[in-house]
Amino acid sequence: MAIADALIGELEQEAVTTRRVLERVPADKLSWKPHEKSMSLGQLALHVAQVPGSVASIAVQNPGSFPENVEQGAATSVDEALSALGDSVSTAKRIVQGFDDAAMLESWSLVAGGRTLMTMPRIGLLRAIMLNHWYHHRGQLSVYLRLLDVPVPSIYGPSADENPFA
Repeated sequence: MAIADALIGELEQEAVTTRRVLERVPADKLSWKPHEKSMSLGQLALHVAQVPGSVASIAVQNPGSFPENVEQGAATSVDEALSALGDSVSTAKRIVQGFDDAAMLESWSLVAGGRTLMTMPRIGLLRAIMLNHWYHHRGQLSVYLRLLDVPVPSIYGPSADENPFA
């Protein structure tokens, strides 16, 4: 199995779970923040939706450029976040499928202001930033749901609100 095929399989599986979490976002709370320093619920929902495609797009460039404008937009509706997720996953799948194993193992760097911020194999970028970073923020989103007293869906097993094994 090619490296890209394994990543795409995981991406597709996790996209289903991410969709379940985004579907629970209350549309009337998109401006809510758990703390002044936190992203709003709408910002976090859109970030979660956009991570795979955004990171995969950066992986095409070598070296990749750190985005100049890192201000996170906010979803104005749950449908917008769900649509962004569909677009993002489609983009990520298309890009990742274009990398053969040699390209996945190629050394990849991220630069900003003429400085190299990180260097790793491209597969490391996709694994750590496209996937693990995505899961991190999806977990953060599940905490937002809990704080808003929204039932948290099962992610990797039962939540306090949902048990797919019962």
